[in-house]
Amino acid sequence: MADCLFCSIVAGSVSSFEVASTDECVAFLDIRPVFKGHILVVPRQHVVTLADLDPSLLSPLFQFVQRLSAAVEKGLGAGGSFVAMNNKVSQSVAHLHVHVVPRTKGDGLRGFFWPRTRYESDEEATSYATRVADALAGHS
Repeated sequence: MADCLFCSIVAGSVSSFEVASTDECVAFLDIRPVFKGHILVVPRQHVVTLADLDPSLLSPLFQFVQRLSAAVEKGLGAGGSFVAMNNKVSQSVAHLHVHVVPRTKGDGLRGFFWPRTRYESDEEATSYATRVADALAGHS
């Protein structure tokens, strides 16, 4: 896609700090990292969300993310990693990408980046679970 920054990076027409690539994916440093060494992993194919990704690319994408997660820990001496993906909301570039962020104990990052809440009751929780399950099964 011509106006997609990540497609331009994949094509090599926009420079990046590439970390690694496969036939299906490219990994490069995020230019505004949560912590130094924060990597973005993108499929070469332009898709916006995880739901848009061809199922045949799921395994290659997540195997690559898995390898990068281990490499971030080993290569940067990180204690662990945070792996995340946004779909539409908070997706600053409309091209599927997975964040692999190095973590160290005491780095200041606490859980998720958004406020947490609770269900009012078990019934309310069940209603949410049921609505998603029904959508998964193709019911309205």
